[in-house]
Amino acid sequence: MLHRSEWDYVSLFYYIILLYGDLPKNKENVIYLSNHQSTVDWIVADILAVRQNALGHVRYVLKDGLKWLPLYGCYFSRHGGIYVKRSAKFNEKEMRNKLQSYVKAGTPMYLVIFPEGTRFSPGQTKLLSASQAFAAEHGLPVLKHVLTPRVKATYVAFDSLKSYLDAIYDITVVYEGRSANWQQRQQQEPLTMTEFLCKECVKIHIHIDRIDKKDVPEEQAYMRRWLHERFEIKDKLLIEFFDSPDPARRNKFPGKSVHSKLSLKKTLPSVLLLGGLTVGLLMTEAGRKLYVNTWIYGTVLGCLWVAVKS
Repeated sequence: MLHRSEWDYVSLFYYIILLYGDLPKNKENVIYLSNHQSTVDWIVADILAVRQNALGHVRYVLKDGLKWLPLYGCYFSRHGGIYVKRSAKFNEKEMRNKLQSYVKAGTPMYLVIFPEGTRFSPGQTKLLSASQAFAAEHGLPVLKHVLTPRVKATYVAFDSLKSYLDAIYDITVVYEGRSANWQQRQQQEPLTMTEFLCKECVKIHIHIDRIDKKDVPEEQAYMRRWLHERFEIKDKLLIEFFDSPDPARRNKFPGKSVHSKLSLKKTLPSVLLLGGLTVGLLMTEAGRKLYVNTWIYGTVLGCLWVAVKS
């Protein structure tokens, strides 16, 4: 494992992706914990996984309502995704059983969890105030740029997989280009997928901390404090990114950068295959009908499948 920062220019769509911190190269079985602020966040997990040849290993812990998304809801479920409900409705036994079945099957694991439970938005003052009030009530430091993390899914995941894991990846993400400081962020809604594809964001900054599993507390009460401390670190990184009194330290994470390129052979075949198939369908009337019917009937059948399996 290399402890370094990496400046990674990715030519796809001309976005610049900057990686900092511990950049693992080898495949590992991991839990991936990240701050959550955009529908683009799941792509960031893929960006890192593809560099380890682990793209097919990515699985997500998702809000229960997302299982009704057209096509994607069924896809994530079929690909090992785990849908969870919040608070008292959280089904610990169901999540534990699914994870343990993956361990028994020897399924490679790159499990993505967003412990905040919902997307952070500076403009949603009611949500932020409730999160900060909860932290203060429980004697935890109040966070400014992230929400107070929920521990249940992380605890169940780690407890179920600890004999199988290599590490936890603690990820902090910033989408640069829409706002230069905290005051501007408060006036904006979170970055959407449409805005991302329309290049409202020109840079993605990704800070990576690799944490060995032996350094993670196993008891839930201690893990709650540990997880909050990890989000305190994220909060400090984000405060410095947006509000550092030193202009030279703003709009970047700490550490030097090393240039790394993503090999074309990792992306070009998929682009050519999917692009060719899509263009081929859309160029003919029969193909366009098939494309539309796939979305309509695929969505209906997918929702029925998810409903039966729930």
